[in-house]
Amino acid sequence: MKVSIGPYPDAGKREIEIQIDDYDTWSMDHTLAHIVLPMLVQLKATKHGSPWTDDEDVPEELRSTSAPPKEDEYDTDAFHHDRWDWIMGEMIWAFEQKARDNWEGDYYEYEDDPTNTEGLGLGLKLVWSDDEGRKAHQARMTNGFKLFGKYYENLWD
Repeated sequence: MKVSIGPYPDAGKREIEIQIDDYDTWSMDHTLAHIVLPMLVQLKATKHGSPWTDDEDVPEELRSTSAPPKEDEYDTDAFHHDRWDWIMGEMIWAFEQKARDNWEGDYYEYEDDPTNTEGLGLGLKLVWSDDEGRKAHQARMTNGFKLFGKYYENLWD
């Protein structure tokens, strides 16, 4: 399927044509990660400002309540840009993990076992797993995607 977008009334003659194949939506989250990730990396490297962020989204040491007092009430606090850098870092990390083919493989180890003929582990035996580590990894990824959604309209330069 080809989708044409534009021209945009306020952007001149910019037209975009996008080719979407069936396999692009088989694992759309994985496909989008390969598109979003380099855009986030570039935005973080070239940004010229930072939006307002919520203290609840960052570690305690970066919260506005942990910053030194502001000289003027209308100033941003000393950690304003650090908060956005941290949030951008979490979004980038989450999309890096999603773009990997098998991040969960970091939490399991198998060895050959020709006697194992049951289930999907044909010829393999699980010798090590870290379920708590895998759950923590997934929770951090989920938080990065939540931050992406929350700050989606702040992804500007």
